[in-house]
Amino acid sequence: MKHSIQILGTGCPKCQNLTKVVKDVVAEHQIDAAVEKVEDIADIMKFNVMITPALVVDGNVVLKGRVPSKDEVLAFLR
Repeated sequence: MKHSIQILGTGCPKCQNLTKVVKDVVAEHQIDAAVEKVEDIADIMKFNVMITPALVVDGNVVLKGRVPSKDEVLAFLR
């Protein structure tokens, strides 16, 4: 199953770190996933997220306001 992953954030350092962690996990574990960066505030608001960065996996917000460890990201994708 291909995962849909969205990273919500305006480009702040935490948002950039989250993007790197997610892309690293996807690459290291050969996970079939489409990773999309969502930077537009209006689009972020559609997810009812008030604090970034946020991680959305398959349409569900799984994390807000911090950068997770690689193990946490892997758990979200399993």
